[in-house]
Order: sequence, then C-alpha cells, then structure tokens
Amino acid sequence: MNAIINSMRIGYTDQGEGLPLVFIHAFPLSKVMWETQIHALANHYRVITIDLRGHGESDAMLWNVTLDDYAADVVGLLDHLGLGKAVFIGLSMGGYTVFSLYRQYAHRIQALVLADTRAQADSEEGKTGRRAMAQVAFKEGAVAIANLMIPKLLAPSTIQQRPNVMEQVRQWILGTPREGIIVDLMAMAARPDSTHLLSTITCPTLIVVGEDDQATPVAESRYMADRIPNATLVTIPQAGHLSNVEQPDVFNQALASFLNTLDA
Repeated sequence: MNAIINSMRIGYTDQGEGLPLVFIHAFPLSKVMWETQIHALANHYRVITIDLRGHGESDAMLWNVTLDDYAADVVGLLDHLGLGKAVFIGLSMGGYTVFSLYRQYAHRIQALVLADTRAQADSEEGKTGRRAMAQVAFKEGAVAIANLMIPKLLAPSTIQQRPNVMEQVRQWILGTPREGIIVDLMAMAARPDSTHLLSTITCPTLIVVGEDDQATPVAESRYMADRIPNATLVTIPQAGHLSNVEQPDVFNQALASFLNTLDA
C-alpha cells in the first residue's frame, strides 16, 4: 500500500487489529526487515510498517532531508490512517527517528521500543565516516554499501554460519536506491544529541540489543536503560545489529512480553 504524505508517495503495510504498533526500519533497509514481526504479532495487534522516503516503495529524492522529516512522514501516515497514538518500534536509524518523534510528537507515543540504537549524536569521527560512506554510495552504488555494511549489521556467527541470512540482508540493501542511502547518511550525521531526553521519557520503554552488536554496543543500550525511568533492557544472544532478523524468535518474545504489560 502507499499514500501521499507530505507531497511524497510513502509505502507502508497495515495488518491486524488492536493496539497499533508502528515499526521503523534501519539503514540502509526498508520495511521488509520486519516480516517476521508482522507474522508473529498481526493476529493480536495492528501492525504497521513504513518505508522511509528513499526506501522500498517510497519516493526517493536527493536533497537535504533530516530525521525530523522522517518523523513527520511517520506522523503523517498515522494521520492518514486515523490513528492518534501508537507504540513505536525503531531499530538503529529507526531508533534515531523515534527520538525525533519524541521531541516533537510525544503526545502521539503510547510506548517505545528502542532496538540496537543510541541516544548520542555522532562524534566528529562518526560524521566523517558517514560522509565518506555517502561518497562511496554516490560513486559505487548499493553494492559497495552492502560490502561495507554487512559486517557492521550482522554478528560474526551469523556471517559464518548462516549465509542465507547474510544473503537476504545483502539483497535488501541492493534494493535501496543510492539516493536514499546518501540522504540517510547525511541525515544521521546531522542528527542532534538525544541524551538529555532520556530522563524525560515517562512512557513504557523497552530497549533491545544484540549481544554482538558492533555498531551500537550493549553499553550504549545500558546507558539508555539506566537513564529512562523504569525502562526494560533485553540483550539477545548470538545477534548483532539486526537482532530482529538474526534472532527473530527471541526478539519477538521480548516484544510480546513487553506488549503484554501494556495490555495488562
């Protein structure tokens, strides 16, 4: 499905009934990364996934876009669907987008799931690395980005023992236009620090991280959990940055347990 949101075509899925769950994907992927979560949860909840602009079925345009624009698209989709509040689940760049949502639209948030992400802004070294990767994307396209990103996205055990998962992630990256990749990188490099927000988050919050996440290590998740009041931290063994893809059963169980507390 797609809708015109903020003058752009935005792709999304909308399955099931009940408490709305909005899943926001990682860089440089799309809503397809949430397939196992849809299958696990759509019988009990209204599960919505979105392609951020420049990804999947959404329009790709090459200009200066911020994570605030991504957040505005997510809220625009909620408005299109007639939803006031939702549970937001963001992984990696999706988590950065969730922080942007919280800054601007906290009244639309019923609960948060922050997966394999961090509250800190990029260091100067990190910003330089993103700009360099944007140049690689511009010159060499998604194939080069896949080669760079897969070791950062997946645990070594996944790469060594589960070539099917690695190949699936590679194909997902290859499906992302270089425009979307470049815009993502510049938007993430420019994002503000969100650490000052942590102590102000009063809604129920689950933090999930892969035990072998190299991009946003466990310490980053523990930092958030220590500062968000009453947050729950779940560490997933044998998973890297894409914990929902590498260990979907464990990820889904953690999510279901958290959602059960909301139902209660």
